[in-house]
Amino acid sequence: MQRKVIIAGGGTGGHIFPAIAIANALKKIQPDIDILFVGAAGKMEMEKVPQAGYPIKGLEIAGFNRSNIFKNILLPFKIWKSLRQAKNILAEFKPDAVVGVGGYASFPMLRRAQKNGIPTLIQEQNSFAGKTNKILGKHAKKICVAYDGMDKFFPADKIVFTGNPVRNNITQSAVSKEDALQHFGLSNRKQTIFAVGGSLGAKAINEALLPLLPTLVQKDLQLIWQTGKPFYETAKAAAAPYASHIKVHEFINVMDFAYKAADVVLSRAGALAIAELCVVKKPVIFVPYPFAAEDHQTSNAMNLVNKDAGLMIKNDEVGAQLSNVLFSLLQNRALMEQLERNIGEMGNPNADMVIAKEVISIF
Repeated sequence: MQRKVIIAGGGTGGHIFPAIAIANALKKIQPDIDILFVGAAGKMEMEKVPQAGYPIKGLEIAGFNRSNIFKNILLPFKIWKSLRQAKNILAEFKPDAVVGVGGYASFPMLRRAQKNGIPTLIQEQNSFAGKTNKILGKHAKKICVAYDGMDKFFPADKIVFTGNPVRNNITQSAVSKEDALQHFGLSNRKQTIFAVGGSLGAKAINEALLPLLPTLVQKDLQLIWQTGKPFYETAKAAAAPYASHIKVHEFINVMDFAYKAADVVLSRAGALAIAELCVVKKPVIFVPYPFAAEDHQTSNAMNLVNKDAGLMIKNDEVGAQLSNVLFSLLQNRALMEQLERNIGEMGNPNADMVIAKEVISIF
């Protein structure tokens, strides 16, 4: 009998790419399985999921707007409407299980599925669970997590430690460091920093790096800098005199090349970024985005810092501290090796398959 699964959620690459990895793993285990994605209308999943070869339906749903309270006036109506849409999708598709990966569409789909007696599984990516997942966790069959201590948010008997799924082009990359450096036009005789702040860039990281460019070149260091669109032209102009040492990119599609080229990574602390860094085993300085829901990026980063698997600078301190922390780390081979070893122990390149097997177990 052909099984059917709905995977609900999205909003950011941090939700979408793990969701696609889970879908691909399900297909490996059961090639005839029928998978439908459900996302938020107008969000990036509506484009990325079909590109990966899966159908998707969009719900008219949005999250709570913390910066402008007046934009939440229509939120109760949108939640009511999305629950009705979820009910219709369930009636039409008749899934054997519903998986929630976080994001706006996750709540109405899992809430309605649980009300209808359909088994649900939550993939909680962060070390600090959001309010909606805590509500949904009470009636979920399984909750797949990537951090220890999650029993303070969920029933302990439902928790399965799986790690977070990572894209195949990173877990299965065969690129050498020499080839990666050559791809970016860099030397294999110099230390290389990779700065990345997500697809849109990180304002604090970008602004902290800007005054350090002359010092980087004086120290004969190299920088691969993913700025995001808003800061790209500013960074490109500032780096123009140092083109041999500093490579500025609005967005990098070949992340496996960037990771392989790097000796040290400067990054935000989203769940997807951390999962990738654990798999590629790189010393990292985290600058958590402090305005993420429940400040979960700081919680994510501290989970690694407490295990000597990463360093952290607060967002509002990065301008003052980055120079000292970054250059000290690059000069401390023993610390770099310790961070590399400890972060590597936290990686699970097979998390997608482990989660897929848990999904099948709840049918």
